Amino acid sequence: MGSERMEMRKRQMSGQQESAAGGGTAPQPGQPGQPGQPGQAHLTVRNEDREERNQRASCDVAAEGTTDCDESLKPTAEEVRLWGQSFDKLMCGPAGRSAFRQFLRTEFSEENMLFWLACEEFSKETNKSVIEEKARLIYEDYISILSPKEVSLDSRVRDVINRNMLEPTSHTFDDAQLQIYTLMQRDSYPRFMNSPVYKSLLKSISEQSPES
Repeated sequence: MGSERMEMRKRQMSGQQESAAGGGTAPQPGQPGQPGQPGQAHLTVRNEDREERNQRASCDVAAEGTTDCDESLKPTAEEVRLWGQSFDKLMCGPAGRSAFRQFLRTEFSEENMLFWLACEEFSKETNKSVIEEKARLIYEDYISILSPKEVSLDSRVRDVINRNMLEPTSHTFDDAQLQIYTLMQRDSYPRFMNSPVYKSLLKSISEQSPES
């Protein structure tokens, strides 16, 4: 009996030594924290990006240097009616952009307006060093796939931007700005016109207007 116990103990000690020398059990696919398994980590990061997009998309009013979301911007009844005629008329004034931007925020797509506004300001720059710095910031904020405020652009426009970024000018984002403007016009504008937000605003403005 004594020799059997000794033999069993030797086998146990031998197994422990082999386990230590081999670095323990092999990691299982999908096990968190293991190197060489980026898929799960990448998925987690993208999910966090989507959540962060929803939380941060409307937090950049001051950073964009615009007061388009100022609640003091009260449109006239005529302005509100004109918004229904075309998207251009909605976007041509600060009151219209403010109302539309608030609507985009409810759809978690305010980054489209933020990008368009940033491009409007950027296109007015003439100083080369300022253009280069602002181009980099716009790229990081709205073009980079790592940004929670990334706007939706097709591959052709992205390729154009990537080439332009080698030597940015005030026209670097022209194609991208037009594509986002068209996206808002075709996709978001019709929903805005049919939204309770616009209908309520039109009704309240009309009621406040003096009767003819």
